[in-house]
Amino acid sequence: MAASAIGFSPGHISGYFRRVDGDSPDSTGSCGGGIVIDKGVYATVTPSDRTSVSVCLERSPGDETCIAHTSPPIEYALKRLGVTAAVKTVTSLPPGAGFGLSAAALLATLAAANALFDTHLTDDAIARLAHLSELQYQTGLGDVAACTGGGIVCRMQPGITPDITRMNGDGVCISALSFGELHTADVITSPADMARVTEAYTAECAGSPEDLFRISRLFAERSGLVPDEIRPVLQACDDNGIPASMTMLGKGVFALGNKAFSVLSEFGIPLELHVAAEGFRLIEVIT
Repeated sequence: MAASAIGFSPGHISGYFRRVDGDSPDSTGSCGGGIVIDKGVYATVTPSDRTSVSVCLERSPGDETCIAHTSPPIEYALKRLGVTAAVKTVTSLPPGAGFGLSAAALLATLAAANALFDTHLTDDAIARLAHLSELQYQTGLGDVAACTGGGIVCRMQPGITPDITRMNGDGVCISALSFGELHTADVITSPADMARVTEAYTAECAGSPEDLFRISRLFAERSGLVPDEIRPVLQACDDNGIPASMTMLGKGVFALGNKAFSVLSEFGIPLELHVAAEGFRLIEVIT
């Protein structure tokens, strides 16, 4: 057996969504639209007698801080896979801020574990197991499906489905600013929040990046999910003619175009992001 393996998955910013409760994991999840981003999660998986997970945040190159020493979704997924391993996940994106990191960590871990333990899962089977883990722990609904590929995404059906359209995002520049965590489970398990989300949702696929932001902003306003902390940022973007909306689900703003970074900089230190060209994948097997 190899000494370790490394997987990677891009993150995903959801702009609008609707929860769908089906009669199986394949029919449960969400519909909606968003952007698969070039930054995400790296997972290093090493054989071990027992499973352990370290969740690390890279604040700058070479400066990592482990912020958690457990991840129930990852532990659940590895148990379903029938393996035990030491897992270290690393991201430079803020956790709980609407960047789809739970899904990315699962996909990166399972891509690495699949190669390391030679479990012969297809990419589709990896995605289905990651999606099942997300549903089990209420950490996400549609990010896994989005992160099976790149681009600006529209998901018309829930679950891991081929009914996903992807718009090429070459040259599209996005800036994002986070003001902290918004616990996904608190929102997606709230009947009142989900009722407003369902009413706000429009089954529409964007025809352009600008269109995605239009649909997303309309959804954000109608859903009642926009926190007070990000109102001044959205207003500043509006005043400067910059398409912007709320990261779903996080206390953050994502905005389109080259001018967005400087406007968001007035409120904090933004991230500069681009649209990912591809989804989760194995990076390396180390012998």
